[in-house]
Amino acid sequence: MALTPPFDPPASLGSPVSPGIRPDLGIRSVFLAGPFIQLLDPETGEMPAGARAPFDVLIKHFEAQGLSVHNAHRREAWGAELMRPEQCTKLDQDEIRKADVFVALPGHPASPGTHIEIGWASAFDKPIVLLLERDREYTFLVQGLHTVASVEYVVHTDIAACLPAVDRAVDLAVLRQREGSGGRR
Repeated sequence: MALTPPFDPPASLGSPVSPGIRPDLGIRSVFLAGPFIQLLDPETGEMPAGARAPFDVLIKHFEAQGLSVHNAHRREAWGAELMRPEQCTKLDQDEIRKADVFVALPGHPASPGTHIEIGWASAFDKPIVLLLERDREYTFLVQGLHTVASVEYVVHTDIAACLPAVDRAVDLAVLRQREGSGGRR
């Protein structure tokens, strides 16, 4: 069963051609999560260019808006400089706690590490944007996370093409979290 998002971001948060996260929201940092270890090429130990692409696009997009982006993939040189578990676990949790917004590609098949990070973001009451590939199945807890946290879903077939929707989703997740409506829709 493919996911049907429970709602669509309202058009009032920007048109499809108006790029950018609303500057008046004061968003300064993003934690960008997604599958990592499962995407490493077994021969090179690094992420192939195709697996890097969505993260590269999102990092460049957020940084072009002046945001600080924490991303383990880039920090660990796309697999060439993997950190030890006791290092990266604490660092990622600390960076999620400090981030203004949490954005993730949950992975298909599901990425266990990314799902742990999604749980941390939810527990830290962070605004969350989940980027879901169209026609893919996601766990029930990912599908229902919006009932307990401030979550926006962006269903896509191409990350680059959905950047305006990502920006609107970030804005909406932050607004809902600040209004205290979180997962109470």
